[in-house]
Amino acid sequence: MKTTIAGTEIDVNEEGYLTDASQWNEAIAAAIAAEENVGPLTDAHWKIIQHLREKHAADEQVTIRSLNKSGVAPTKEFYALFPKGPLKKAARIAGVPKPAGCI
Repeated sequence: MKTTIAGTEIDVNEEGYLTDASQWNEAIAAAIAAEENVGPLTDAHWKIIQHLREKHAADEQVTIRSLNKSGVAPTKEFYALFPKGPLKKAARIAGVPKPAGCI
């Protein structure tokens, strides 16, 4: 289905995740972050968002554990940056599909 975020029409699924990662941009990320009560986005947020986008482009799954092991952000910081469902929120903001392990 289509929706408009940050003045751009994008394709999303029923949970609001982009279905075409190429439609993503930083303005869309900031608008989704505001919807998710995350932000304003800092360099620490962007580092995680870029990591998720890179892993998605490489067709690699990301888990909270793998994110911690990658050195991008310790688990405690990740939860502080993206409270209440950090991986789901971070993935939605990054314009990538909801991780398989997330309910």
